[in-house]
Amino acid sequence: MTISFQRLGLAPDYVDYQEAWDLQRRIHDEVAARTHGPEVLLLEHAAVYTAGKRTEPQDLPIDGTPVVSVDRGGKITWHGPGQLMGYPIVELSNHAGIRDYVHRLEEMLINVVSDYGITAQRVEGRPGVWVVGTDDAQDRKIAAIGIRVDHGVTMHGFALNCDNDDSAFSRIIPCGIADASTTSITEESGRRVRPVDVLDRVQDELTRLLEPAIKTNTPIADEGALL
Repeated sequence: MTISFQRLGLAPDYVDYQEAWDLQRRIHDEVAARTHGPEVLLLEHAAVYTAGKRTEPQDLPIDGTPVVSVDRGGKITWHGPGQLMGYPIVELSNHAGIRDYVHRLEEMLINVVSDYGITAQRVEGRPGVWVVGTDDAQDRKIAAIGIRVDHGVTMHGFALNCDNDDSAFSRIIPCGIADASTTSITEESGRRVRPVDVLDRVQDELTRLLEPAIKTNTPIADEGALL
């Protein structure tokens, strides 16, 4: 089944988080009802903090910055200018399962950043994609993943740090991991790389990796799962 892509808004036309979330939920309901095919939303948000289901009080911004509570898994994170957001809304096949789906998202992100000479990888027990620290340096998260699967259909997705200001993460403990930091393609590669610069590559990799996982006629068993 072919995935369609909708590019909602990129700098300077940032997308309000609530508007994108409302659109996700509408498309999710249509995909679950099989009146809409698989779709991926690609965009940049206006600056916002979002808190997943596992967020704890000590994870919140110390200065009282507003936070949007959402129904994905994971803890608190930041989204905003310079960060590419991807929201795949697809019905997973019976053989795929949630872990396989997350693995495919991680592989896509690893492949995309490798184009810029960046070696990123999975780290056991830490969701997302990481540049592993050497010589006692901290691991650095370059992409985050937080999803929800309901009625076999995915929503939420990934955030790829392209050219964002890392200072926004200093007010929180990103994803609840205190002994690590964040980074971006621009910071690691030494040249400016904006979300618009990676769009085509992200789209190609998502098509290649996700389409084999969404050919299905029945929902998978992992109802209501979060990661």
